[in-house]
Amino acid sequence: MTPAAPSNPPAPPRRSRRARLIGTIIAVLAMTGLGWLAWHLTHRPPAQGTGAMAGPGGPGGAGPGGPGGPGGRRGGPATTVGVATAALADLPVTLDALGTVTAAATTTVRPQVSGILQKVLFKEGQLVKAGQVLAQIDPRQFEMALLQATGQRQRDEAQLENARLTLERYRTLLAQDSIARQEVDTQAALVKQLQGTVMTDRAAEGTARLNLGYTKVVAPITGRVGLRVVDVGNLVNSGDATGIAVITQQSPIDVEFAIPQDSVPAIMSRANTGAVLPAVAYDRTRTEVLDEGRFSALDNQVDTQTGTVMAKARFDNSKMTLFPMQFVNVRLEMRRIRDAVMVPVTALRHGSTGDYVYVLNGDRTVSLRPVKRGQATVEKVQIVTGLKAGEQVITEGADRLKDGAKVTLPGDKPNGARRGDGKGGTGQRERAATAPAGTPDVAPGSVARDAANMRPHRTDDKAATRERSMPEEGGRSGQGSAADGTSTAKGVGTSPQPQGNPR
Repeated sequence: MTPAAPSNPPAPPRRSRRARLIGTIIAVLAMTGLGWLAWHLTHRPPAQGTGAMAGPGGPGGAGPGGPGGPGGRRGGPATTVGVATAALADLPVTLDALGTVTAAATTTVRPQVSGILQKVLFKEGQLVKAGQVLAQIDPRQFEMALLQATGQRQRDEAQLENARLTLERYRTLLAQDSIARQEVDTQAALVKQLQGTVMTDRAAEGTARLNLGYTKVVAPITGRVGLRVVDVGNLVNSGDATGIAVITQQSPIDVEFAIPQDSVPAIMSRANTGAVLPAVAYDRTRTEVLDEGRFSALDNQVDTQTGTVMAKARFDNSKMTLFPMQFVNVRLEMRRIRDAVMVPVTALRHGSTGDYVYVLNGDRTVSLRPVKRGQATVEKVQIVTGLKAGEQVITEGADRLKDGAKVTLPGDKPNGARRGDGKGGTGQRERAATAPAGTPDVAPGSVARDAANMRPHRTDDKAATRERSMPEEGGRSGQGSAADGTSTAKGVGTSPQPQGNPR
């Protein structure tokens, strides 16, 4: 018998394209259903009513307080936020800039005549006044020059006087026809010549006297003297570049700073009306006010590289807090807005539709309100429209809020425990559901009855303890005491003795 040929195993049936398409659709629908279910469970609205802390209810309960009711789920917690009240205030519109202190006047004191420096009459860093003598140059040569000029003038004046007398005589003789007119005219010309010589002598004498006065070097302005650059005994002259000292005027003093070219029209319009623009100088950290002054001048052209215009403010500097070439922070007040609605900067938020704030309502909910912002300071911002003075806005915790959300304030007291209003159970759950919030879960008067029942037992225990602890007279312990070896408790010690005659 020949073995049968092995048969080939049947090939698995191929899945049709239609079956694969149907399977894909079913998978997509299943995933969609799961996604919708997850969204529904996570975005379910909070339960309404007072069933946030309700009991689980009875087994067959279907009320709102039971497992199947809508009130058995705990609602979303309220967000604790910080608030601030919008208030009216005067808002100054200021311009901050970095400035350099410059002296109102700086003078290098140089001698106007050459000579040996004899005295130095100032101290380095001293405050001097205009006209005060600072140094003394050797005056002897200038005194001699003055004497020479004076002598020359006196000699020429004597010649002039003689010429005038001679002219008068010639005129008398001319009237008598005793002299020629030519001699009279010659003498008159000589008188005029001597008059010019005397005038020149007087000028030379004045120059010599002026040079003698220049031997005393005086301060041309009031200010502070710098470091001395020349000592006594040196030959000084008017051509020295360093001079004798440098004086800077520090009261008043100026501060130069750059302002944007866009702010020039507003400043010029205020300055042209005669308004005073206050200016305040701060230190490097903007924490200490150095001095207060006013705007004084504006440059006549714009710097094309920076787009700014140099301005100058003048300060009295009575306390000498400003020093030349010092860097300070300048705050210039251009105008002042009266009765502006101001809120903290943290209350203003920005969204896709613009600026907005959260306003606190009376029922501890918030409302999203679009606003229009105005000028701002470091801590406050102006609300032009959309908010009134006295309304409360959210300043902290606004990131977790949306329109209509419930909030709590830090000073609010927490609510008491609340029971659910379910009807699934009986007995204590029914009383808890009908009782107001905070009512204890006990029957009325039960605490008082329990205390009354426990009071006699407590009194008997105290009396028994007192009998066991106190001995009788003569040192014998009473019956039932520890010394007698008996006990009044049932089933402990000896059996009780019968009282009286038994019958």
